[in-house]
Amino acid sequence: MHEDRLKNLNGKPIDTNGDYVLYWMQQSQRAHYNHALEYAISLANSINVGVVVCFGISEKYPEANVRHFGFMLQGLSETRFFLHERGIKFIVKKGTPPDIALYFAGKAAAVVCDRGYLKHQRQWRRFLGKKAKQQVIQVEGDSIVPVEQVSDTREYAARTIRPKILRLVDMYLQGLSLRKPQKNTLHLDIEGGVNIQHPEEVLSTLSVANDVGVSQRIRGGTSVARKKLQYFIRSHLKGYADSRNDPAFPQCSELSPYLHFGQISPIEVALKIKSSKSGSSKDKEAFLEELLIRRELAINFVFFEKDYDKYVCLPDWAKKTLHEHRNDTRPYRYTRKQMENGETHDGPWNAAMREMRETGYMHNYMRMYWGKKILEWTNTPEYGYSTALYLNNKYFIDGRDPSSYSNIAWIFGLHDRPWKERDVFGKVRYMNENGLRRKFDIGAYIDRVAQLVENK
Repeated sequence: MHEDRLKNLNGKPIDTNGDYVLYWMQQSQRAHYNHALEYAISLANSINVGVVVCFGISEKYPEANVRHFGFMLQGLSETRFFLHERGIKFIVKKGTPPDIALYFAGKAAAVVCDRGYLKHQRQWRRFLGKKAKQQVIQVEGDSIVPVEQVSDTREYAARTIRPKILRLVDMYLQGLSLRKPQKNTLHLDIEGGVNIQHPEEVLSTLSVANDVGVSQRIRGGTSVARKKLQYFIRSHLKGYADSRNDPAFPQCSELSPYLHFGQISPIEVALKIKSSKSGSSKDKEAFLEELLIRRELAINFVFFEKDYDKYVCLPDWAKKTLHEHRNDTRPYRYTRKQMENGETHDGPWNAAMREMRETGYMHNYMRMYWGKKILEWTNTPEYGYSTALYLNNKYFIDGRDPSSYSNIAWIFGLHDRPWKERDVFGKVRYMNENGLRRKFDIGAYIDRVAQLVENK
């Protein structure tokens, strides 16, 4: 494990009288290819104690609803099973995650945590580092190249971050072996009060928004994610470079929800893609461009931009041109509720909204078109931005993460360049239905969505 993945959050010593090493799991919700877990095991073995893993369920997690919690709990139930197979106690408790971690750190020799990049995730870890009486080590395992090693500033676009990542990727894209815990902790009398073996029962006890139901099409868990990856490599990697933008006959991995919740490691995904005998080098490069360059550009964005969830984060040229065209006549105007219900004149857009609303997922190409139309159909660019972010975070299983915030901002000009000037959009990139018709069979896409919803 490269030392650049490790960061001591408080400079305090290990408590040699501690009963175990605590791993506070929050971002990396998996028992496989988990750098924080493997580091915790190595540390525990070195001081002859076992590992205990804790997880805090926050009913007040920003913008989370039943759909998000349902997917997460399905994954956590499976993670518990795999941890117990390795003799590692997994405890789940309701409450603010850093408070939960601090509570279980009481008898720990040291605390290990994984890493998140959003404002509240970073604040949680700072809190723990400050309040814990023993050493707290943060381990970065959900980015391929550690964010500070790539750049010390917010990058302008993929073209500026790409060479920086490619120069380092071979150093960090390395396999991770499973460590064997020397001490079994399953016998320890520590309970969190949440029986994660029955995720549906846990979900029914949570006081969270329930106006969006659990996706019946996309189920959580590392084993599901790995099966999807295997299926993608076997059936869709070949030809991916040329066919990935066709939502009527999708040739995509559908791994974004699993990456969002840390149910699969991006490093594991990248290594399996690179070593696969399926697909050409062009196909692999196209996939890794999205997994490595675009995803880590998004991480760079939220890490260095404090207002990543606000309209003000846009580049100056985009805000200027959108302001200059804010009073342009809109060909159509819709309320947020009309768009949420898919009640527009645009058949493909309505289908995309239906897929998003009913399943929690949407093909990447349709996500771009979906967002561009929101910009076009709302009264002001600021309201369009807030509407796109609201719908994105409410319905997508993978909403509320670096890629989500980056993707919404891209619709309004982030990580892009000025284009031909036109009404409403100004110099921000434009998309229309005729462009869809040139690229794929719109009727087939609409039919596919109808079938997905009927069979969900």
